Amino acid sequence: MRCEERQKCSLHLRIKTAMKLTESIHGLSVCTVTAGMMANCQMFSFRRGSRNRLSGLTVEVENDCTDISPRQRVHVTVKTLPSYCEVTWTGTYDAPECISEDLRRHVPECITGRLSYDVNPQTKELRVSVSDMLEDQDYHLRLCHKDFICSGTGAHRLINKAEHVKRAILPYSRPLPCLCIEGWSAVMDASRVQICPFEHRLEELWSGIDFDPLDETLSWEPICPVTATVVLCQKRGDAVCVDLPHGSQNVSREKIRFTKVDPHPQLCMKFTTEHQSWTRCPFANGKLQAWEVVVSAQQGQEVVKMLSQVTATFSVALCVKPEGLTSCQITDTYTMHVEEHNAVGLNVKGKPCNSCLQVKRLDVKFSATVTHCLEQCSPTVVSSRVSRDRSWIILSATVLSGVIIFTSALYVLLTVYQKRKQNIFGGCISKKRTDPASYSVVMLSKPQPPVHGGFLIPDSPQCANLISK
Repeated sequence: MRCEERQKCSLHLRIKTAMKLTESIHGLSVCTVTAGMMANCQMFSFRRGSRNRLSGLTVEVENDCTDISPRQRVHVTVKTLPSYCEVTWTGTYDAPECISEDLRRHVPECITGRLSYDVNPQTKELRVSVSDMLEDQDYHLRLCHKDFICSGTGAHRLINKAEHVKRAILPYSRPLPCLCIEGWSAVMDASRVQICPFEHRLEELWSGIDFDPLDETLSWEPICPVTATVVLCQKRGDAVCVDLPHGSQNVSREKIRFTKVDPHPQLCMKFTTEHQSWTRCPFANGKLQAWEVVVSAQQGQEVVKMLSQVTATFSVALCVKPEGLTSCQITDTYTMHVEEHNAVGLNVKGKPCNSCLQVKRLDVKFSATVTHCLEQCSPTVVSSRVSRDRSWIILSATVLSGVIIFTSALYVLLTVYQKRKQNIFGGCISKKRTDPASYSVVMLSKPQPPVHGGFLIPDSPQCANLISK
């Protein structure tokens, strides 16, 4: 490297050749060729006196007059003059890239400037400062999206060489991992430097998910190149997203598509890179939901209906959750067809406790399975059981009341009957006079009958009537 000033250094290729000199060799030819350039040949001649004096000795020939640029590949060819039997020596040399600190400071082709920045997320601005730039030259700054090339976003500033403070403000719209600050001197074929402030913000990539409701296609295209796996999954109540079968695609730069997708709020996309995963649910707001399981209560009974906004076919499975287990064991499955804007009732009457309904749409490739579990003690079963218990209580009370009333009536009749019988057999009924005058009647009590020889012998009834006028 030869330098005239601090930032005016150039690279030179030094070529050394060792050979055994003879009187017949008059000199050497050294040619260098670089890509896209014509060959540059230099001739080195030996004087006759030198040839005679050094004949038979090994001599070295050195040439450092060949200018090269960083990153160049140089083909070198050395041959004698005159050339005998086309004997030549060839070699290839690769010039260093601009990664050396010396080259980046002193060789104009390698001086890119140094960039530093501050981020203002509130105003979405990048405050960029430039140092160690090429002297006496203007400097370009811009924002770009890095891929095979860095495509500009429109934010561009030119820093004048006369400005004492080399600084510029570049606005940005989104903090994408491929959004970079690019700077270069205002000279032909200047080297450029790039720095990406948000290179670790991968979470910014998982947006822009599109859904076409006509052909039911879910698509996503990466804004920045990324190596990831995209999987369709169903988000459960515990926030775990379970992968759907055959719903995985690898992505780098191309747009991915999932066809025949049911836009259910529980259906999500999971993005997985080498170190982390992110889940996005494009249908979570329910605006595109095509169907739902509706639960209501009528007369104390649970009513479950299938309400669909489109004509679709569904699978309905009845399953039971054993006590202590989280999995649901399917006991019965049937298929049902629902017309557009219709509601179809699902029969849950008389289902056992801990039973659930699992509903899934069948006329698409990717669909979520909705599970509705009946209450632990079904309101329908409880109400019918209470109704039966109340009926038995009322019936028992009615029967008991009837028995009590019947027994009371029978007791009254029996008492009256016994009194009448006693009056007939216990005394003689007197004959009443119809005399208008007052009168009184005296009943003589019956004496105890005598006992003769252990037998009860009744006496003849003795009656007396005393009548007073």
